Amino acid sequence: MVQKYGGTSVGDADRIRAVAEHVARTRRDGHEVVVVVSAMGKTTDDLIRLAGEVSSTPSPREYDMLVSAGERVTAPLLCMALADFGVSAASFTGSQAGIITTTEHSRAKIIEVKGDRIREALAQGKVPVVAGFQGVSTDRDVTTLGRGGSDTTAVALAAALGASICEIYTDVTGVFSADPRIVPTARRLPKVSFDEMLEIAATGGRVLMLRSVEFARRHRVTLHVRSSFTWEPGTIVTEEDSTMEQAVVTAVTHDATEAKVTVSGVPDRPGVAARLFRALADRAINVDMIVQNISSHGTTDISFTLPKLDLATAVEVCNGLQDELGASGVTSDDGIARVSLIGAGMKTHPGVTATMFETLGADGINIEMISTSTIRISCVVRAEDVERAVRSLHSAFELE
Repeated sequence: MVQKYGGTSVGDADRIRAVAEHVARTRRDGHEVVVVVSAMGKTTDDLIRLAGEVSSTPSPREYDMLVSAGERVTAPLLCMALADFGVSAASFTGSQAGIITTTEHSRAKIIEVKGDRIREALAQGKVPVVAGFQGVSTDRDVTTLGRGGSDTTAVALAAALGASICEIYTDVTGVFSADPRIVPTARRLPKVSFDEMLEIAATGGRVLMLRSVEFARRHRVTLHVRSSFTWEPGTIVTEEDSTMEQAVVTAVTHDATEAKVTVSGVPDRPGVAARLFRALADRAINVDMIVQNISSHGTTDISFTLPKLDLATAVEVCNGLQDELGASGVTSDDGIARVSLIGAGMKTHPGVTATMFETLGADGINIEMISTSTIRISCVVRAEDVERAVRSLHSAFELE
């Protein structure tokens, strides 16, 4: 099996020893183990801060060399701790593990996992401990994989090695029906499908990053999200079981990190929307929800949501296109948030949308935008209303 330990799980020497003891116990139970580790605690944040202090525009290559260092510290420390528990281990950087990536720095994608040295270490009875979040590009430079990169490393190794399961250890006990900090009665979900987990990750659930779930689904790697503080069983993420009756609604998620842009008075003719969204894509802006109003007097309004971090760039792009598109204006709003219902059972149960809208309406919460898929309904509301919306919907669908 592959076990991945996040930054809080290896935050200090005591935590590293606790992880080593758990890995040793897993070995005693008869499992071959490959471990993937993140940087300790806030190490990566500290390195990013240092980069900003020494340079206003750090080289992307040197930036990746720097921020990948945190994981390269954790891996040998864990090997040293494992030795004290009588377990032979060997640490590997991403490149030593054979993780080959594209050439984009800070957001590289994994092309291939060679894994020859990992297999050799396993054959010698050792526990390979791999530095997560990193690889080596086809240009032979160190690259990093972006947010959630260590999860992606673990899933990729599990797929390449044919692991029976990939355990993701974190500071929570699994995936919950809502954020427990907002809904204290939220319950841990013992099992969710890949499709449900993708929607949860995409709409604000931060236990697993979207890229790692996509990779797991594509390569059919079963995930187990667990706590490294309690070691209790957590949430299994696997393929949908057609023999079981699906819950109508599995989880309520929210995301307060989005903003909205509206391009007003756009001529209602073919190609206008394509020009707008191509320009945004060329600036690497990921657009989420899109609403186009019904045409009135030959013009329409186009609204879309996007990460707040990209808002300034998006407004700049839209303003630059205003004359070319013939638009009358561009406005932005960073005071929004999104609340979503996720559940595989929605496909066969009518009335979920009506109940959601009735619940929000009864609470006096106005809906500004709506987006749906076969197993998700998302609504944009005011940011100050989103936590109340989550609690009301969690109660309305009896998820306690």
